[in-house]
Amino acid sequence: MVYFRAFASASTALQPGARLSTPLRRRPGLVSSRSPPCFSFMNHGSVHHAPVFRAWESTETKTTTSAPENKTTTAEKEAGHFTVDPNESLLFFNNLFPIRLSAILRLPSNSDRDLLRRFDNPTLGIMDPIRLVKRAIPEDMSLKVTEIMPRLKDGGVFVKVHHDPRIIDRNFSYHATTADTLLQRLEAQPLKPWFSPFRGVQGRWVRGSPWLEDLYRFPSPLLKAEFAPREPGATPAELSEEMLYSLFRRYGKIADIMPQAWDSKETPRYATIAFPRIRDAIMARNCLHGFLVTEAMGGGKDGTVLRLSYMKRVKPHSIWNWLTNHPRIVIPIIAALIAGASVIIFDPIRKFFIKVHVQQSLKFTQSRIYKWFKSRTDGLTFRTHRRDMMEGLSTIWNHRREPIEKLRGWLDGSSDTFVVITGPRGSGKVEMVMDQSLAGRKNVLLIDCKPIVDAGGEAGTLRRLASAVGYRPMFSWANSMSSMIDLAVQSTTGVKAGFSETLESQVDKVLRTTGAALKDIALSGRSSKDKDASLSEDAFLEAHPECRPVIVVDNFLHKNEEKSIMYEKIAEWAASMIQNNVAHVVFLTSDSAYSKPLSKAMPDRVFRTISLGDLDHKVARKYVMSRLEDDQKAEDATEAGEGVGTRPRPNVNGLDACIETLGGRLTDLEFLSRRIKAGQSPRQAVDEIVADGATDIVKMFLLPKSGDGERRYSTQQAWHLVKSLAEAPSLRYNQVLLTPTFSSSGSPSAADGEAALDALASAELISLKTHQGRPQLIRAGKPLHQAAFAVLVSDRVLKAKMDLAVASENTKVESKNIETVEKELALLGGLPRQTSETAARVIYLLNKLDASQKRIGDWEKEMATLKKVLNDEF
Repeated sequence: MVYFRAFASASTALQPGARLSTPLRRRPGLVSSRSPPCFSFMNHGSVHHAPVFRAWESTETKTTTSAPENKTTTAEKEAGHFTVDPNESLLFFNNLFPIRLSAILRLPSNSDRDLLRRFDNPTLGIMDPIRLVKRAIPEDMSLKVTEIMPRLKDGGVFVKVHHDPRIIDRNFSYHATTADTLLQRLEAQPLKPWFSPFRGVQGRWVRGSPWLEDLYRFPSPLLKAEFAPREPGATPAELSEEMLYSLFRRYGKIADIMPQAWDSKETPRYATIAFPRIRDAIMARNCLHGFLVTEAMGGGKDGTVLRLSYMKRVKPHSIWNWLTNHPRIVIPIIAALIAGASVIIFDPIRKFFIKVHVQQSLKFTQSRIYKWFKSRTDGLTFRTHRRDMMEGLSTIWNHRREPIEKLRGWLDGSSDTFVVITGPRGSGKVEMVMDQSLAGRKNVLLIDCKPIVDAGGEAGTLRRLASAVGYRPMFSWANSMSSMIDLAVQSTTGVKAGFSETLESQVDKVLRTTGAALKDIALSGRSSKDKDASLSEDAFLEAHPECRPVIVVDNFLHKNEEKSIMYEKIAEWAASMIQNNVAHVVFLTSDSAYSKPLSKAMPDRVFRTISLGDLDHKVARKYVMSRLEDDQKAEDATEAGEGVGTRPRPNVNGLDACIETLGGRLTDLEFLSRRIKAGQSPRQAVDEIVADGATDIVKMFLLPKSGDGERRYSTQQAWHLVKSLAEAPSLRYNQVLLTPTFSSSGSPSAADGEAALDALASAELISLKTHQGRPQLIRAGKPLHQAAFAVLVSDRVLKAKMDLAVASENTKVESKNIETVEKELALLGGLPRQTSETAARVIYLLNKLDASQKRIGDWEKEMATLKKVLNDEF
């Protein structure tokens, strides 16, 4: 902190009429950084002014001062108290600095120097605190100011004055007119600083011994008055409330006086004095700290010293305490407020983005400029290839003209149920719906379930679902943070905050917002000038099915896992869209078990279904030839423009036999046409396609994986079907279930034969043909698999390995059966007497034991042959 001091000759005194407005001169000096700041100045009438130093200036140079100055400065600096001579007294002036400066003083200790440097500025004029002090002392008092010590924490200053000892003694028994002059002057002519226009500067005589501390203790309207002994070993007296009132009342109105509890063991004894105004508490603390209450004043035989300190006011029953003490009520309310704010702020934004996504209003290809430019450039070369590709598909669409027109009719009519389009993967379901049936139709929302279900974790699932419907902003990370907050709150308070949400609730929120946006889209074409403008929203939507958007759900039941809830939630949401006449819904699936989740969502309706199969042989050949011709025309046109000779026509010899092998699957035909275009013959292309298919089957179904425990079928069951279908194009369903591989599988996850067949059908290794609702035949998943099965069976090493695995499993199963039979025979043999009733059971068990052993013997011989193949061949 800083000291400012100026001394004049001892004969110089402050006479009546003298003014203290002369600017101070300063000199550098050496001052401790922990000592309080002190300004000193002289009478205006003095001719010789001693130099004054600044504490923030260099402390390397030290100007020699008089001995009394060094003695006073050292004592005040080391003891933390003023050194007051018999002819000196202290005054405390309040409200000279803002109390809010105490917050800045919490910074490192040298921050108060910067504050004093700003206040000690001649440019402040009437706002200069030091000038206010000089104006506050009446001109008609025979006092000489020797020091001014600012107290930035308390917002005031201490002023040390020199006076005649006969005017004021140490007990402040002074003449009334002299004592009251200062107070009367400040009341008659108040001095108001710039930061306090309603409360002026106040001044009081310091009756105690103030403590010049610079601790982190800041003003408070609550004072703690400790009753300390005058000397060590003495016994202080506990002052009464009346005595404390008489001492502190002169500094301001007192709100309450709270003595220490009578049974409290805390020493020293104390009392608490509460002031309504913090400035009054500051004045009382600085004027009465260290005040000696004599025996005559009620301070006891040895006297009592008051030690005053600020106390932080504790407000019982405050709002914050109530909030923190009632977490079971407050936390759910906060969660509800946050959820409500999220709905109010973000839901309209999300609905807007969903509308933009469905209507494609911000998509460049839907703009008028793009459409005009497209219409003018349709005849250019770079558009020819795309047009030829679309013309190549026209063969397929002409073949499927009936289902396309049927779907259009359902969507234009008042359909009140699901439209389900089934077919194997690669049969062109999406292309038929999006490019043909819905071509040119506005407001179409496509939701692909495959990337949503395949996403890892809840955050990824929500993010992909939101992206599919245009739901943004989507704070997928917020649920992780909310879960951590819930865990912390639950561990500390015992109650769950409810900030986090489950995956089901978040999916419901996304779909519910999407449904509201789709309803707004359906009603967007409504006008007050229409003839049915008086209809309600529901009646309008029911009367105008052409205004409803279309929701296309692709890859429904892509992974028919029981633990996945996405299919169930999407089916329920789609059912609500249909029942409320908000939108048409079309499901695209390759799973034959689609009726179970859809019937659960809409049990009282019958679905409208369209089944797509493989193309006929003639249509498939025509499609491949059209693709080859279109590609050839595009290349010829390109090479003619570049001046290059035309390429030779692709070889199509044996194309009919190759198409017979591949079948009519659209993706396989597309792959074949690309290979033929690349220069391969149809037979070479088909052989490579079949070989790649066989490799995929081995990797997916015949090789053991780390997650085999989660599969509902075993590799032995998959090989049994591959081997059997390579010999015959179809198998009887129940005949397969009765084979040992399916009826008594050694794998716990594949113990149910029907579940294993359903899982293999979902994986498209096989396909199930039904008759009157029951499975009847088992065939290959697609024609390409039939040829791939034959290739796999022709591999002697693979066949030996898989047959060895089947034989080993069957041997283990029969060994367990024999063990069971032996245990029962041992039980029957342990009976006290053999009866005729048990003879038939014993004979049955012995025959069963013999049959099982013969089968094990046959398998052992077969296993020996297979092991020889594995040892001899690669």
